[in-house]
Amino acid sequence: MFICACSDIGKVRNINQDSYYYSDDSRLPLFVVADGMGGHNAGEVASSLAIDTIKENYKREKENIIQGSLDIPRFINLTLMEANNRILKEAKENDNYVGMGTTITLGIIYNDEVFIGHMGDSRAYLFREQELYQLTQDHSLVAELVRNGSISTEEAVNHPQKNIITRALGTDNDIKVDIINRKLDINDVIILCTDGLTNLVADLKIREILNSCCDLRHACCLLTDVANELGGFDNTTVMIIRYVEKR
Repeated sequence: MFICACSDIGKVRNINQDSYYYSDDSRLPLFVVADGMGGHNAGEVASSLAIDTIKENYKREKENIIQGSLDIPRFINLTLMEANNRILKEAKENDNYVGMGTTITLGIIYNDEVFIGHMGDSRAYLFREQELYQLTQDHSLVAELVRNGSISTEEAVNHPQKNIITRALGTDNDIKVDIINRKLDINDVIILCTDGLTNLVADLKIREILNSCCDLRHACCLLTDVANELGGFDNTTVMIIRYVEKR
């Protein structure tokens, strides 16, 4: 297993509200990105709370998952419910954090399969045999308008309501998590990223960069650099995971 990550503040924001975490334990690799939202540093608090909850639960339940006494979809749902409750509780107790929330996209690999848990407009991609496939579906107003045919993909690019998220941690007591699973082939690459990348860098360009780089660490940094070259209007976090044969 190979994992690398790059997170950049961009050219406009004062702080980086993105958070990420990964464990490269070959028995049960876990990787996650979160894009916080909210005034002042509230978004940073929300994304950090989500990451901390996932990290704590992963360390506590990892052996149970490996031994088969806790299945991965249930772990994802329970963990994100706990993260949601922690964010809501913190916002209720601190006026500065009212309205904060965070997107979340996490992956767990087990037995040649990746499980993705997802809420918001961060994304997970699969890069296989030089082709790029989006695994997650954006939970945003504009994405829903595109899906129901109200606007075109081209119209979505500069839509004035592009920043409205329809699902995220910390925005409601009840949450609905998308869980996607895919069988993996050796040398498949999983990419997790926040919308600081995808709002500026088209999928074709992402694919081009991945195909042009022999070193995935370089690809990770190059993707954030390109987002900055195109404006850097948001924080950008990119994580790349290559699935390799267990030794």
